[in-house]
Amino acid sequence: MNLRRVLRMPSISYSDAVNDALERMNDLGYERGQGVDLANHGPMGAEALALLGQEDEVARWVGRYRRAMEHHEPPAARFALDPADESSWRPALGDFRRAGDWELLFARELAEAHWRDVLVRWWPRLLPGLFAGLTHGLIRTAHAVRALSAAGRPTRLQRDELARGLAYWAARHTVLPGSPRLTGHRELSAAVAELPRVPQEGGLGPGTARARLDGLSGLPGYHEALEWPAAEHAPRLLGEMTLQFADVYLGHPEVYPVPLVHGVTAPAAARIVLPHLPYELHGPTLARLWQVQAAFLFAFTTDRRGEGTADWRSEVPEPPPIAELGARAAEHGDEHVIKFTEACLREYALRPDPRYPAAAFAAQRRITPLDAGGGVGGVRPDTP
Repeated sequence: MNLRRVLRMPSISYSDAVNDALERMNDLGYERGQGVDLANHGPMGAEALALLGQEDEVARWVGRYRRAMEHHEPPAARFALDPADESSWRPALGDFRRAGDWELLFARELAEAHWRDVLVRWWPRLLPGLFAGLTHGLIRTAHAVRALSAAGRPTRLQRDELARGLAYWAARHTVLPGSPRLTGHRELSAAVAELPRVPQEGGLGPGTARARLDGLSGLPGYHEALEWPAAEHAPRLLGEMTLQFADVYLGHPEVYPVPLVHGVTAPAAARIVLPHLPYELHGPTLARLWQVQAAFLFAFTTDRRGEGTADWRSEVPEPPPIAELGARAAEHGDEHVIKFTEACLREYALRPDPRYPAAAFAAQRRITPLDAGGGVGGVRPDTP
């Protein structure tokens, strides 16, 4: 099923809507917020909205998004990085002060080579730091890749957006402890169910989640769990990852409603990119995704709560029709809701499990609409 065919026909094309949005947001920095460093979701949200068949709404949404929160200044390039010299670029991984240098490096590479060649060259170098910006490096890169692959002749704006996605990934490069390997024998559902959860007195908030992430190495069962899942054909395991985390999202209405969406949007983003990568990179990518999902479960949940049950039907007894969820996401306006809805509907098109649309609708109910301030209690918990 082609997701865009079940939605209304727009008056502007997907590529034109994306390019217009990129031009309107070209001046925005990588992050935003007063006193915080929250990822710039603008290009990702605009591209996802266009993919949902809401191309006519993209320009209006960009205006709403820009007004909602002030963005930081774009980082300036300081010192050139040499992509051929590992001693030049490797020390700059995870150094956000070098974000401008990373952007300049990728802009040069994309001007000199096909974007797929650049992607394949840098993917294994960036992969260990997949958690970068709560996986927003990966996700922004994937949205840029989808726009490029849909374009007959990629535009400069589209190449620049890929450069920025890769640059954000490199500048916020975050390596989680442990070495994930898909060498076990558990189905993913069993791995999620058996992962030991750690109680937290007083409940979880952004601060406690950050502390739990910092203490992953000391949590019982963490390192062992990194080898539990069995190696499977990539598309099947990606589908298991998105479905299990749609279920996790539904099962935890008590958790801040934003962080856990990335348990779906990150593997859904990887699905966009994997066809452009050599097969030998698929396994390591899946292993790192499982490591990220295990970290999410340790950091943001304290028990299994409603996972693996039908308890969510009391909150979402009957989600709206599939064709309406995209329009509802556009009206809601929150960038996480838009990206999560798009990912859930795309996964549902491959595997029509009712938990996908239910999770999308639950997010639309749990997350405050964009024009109302967003987040929970006025707080935007994009990061732990």
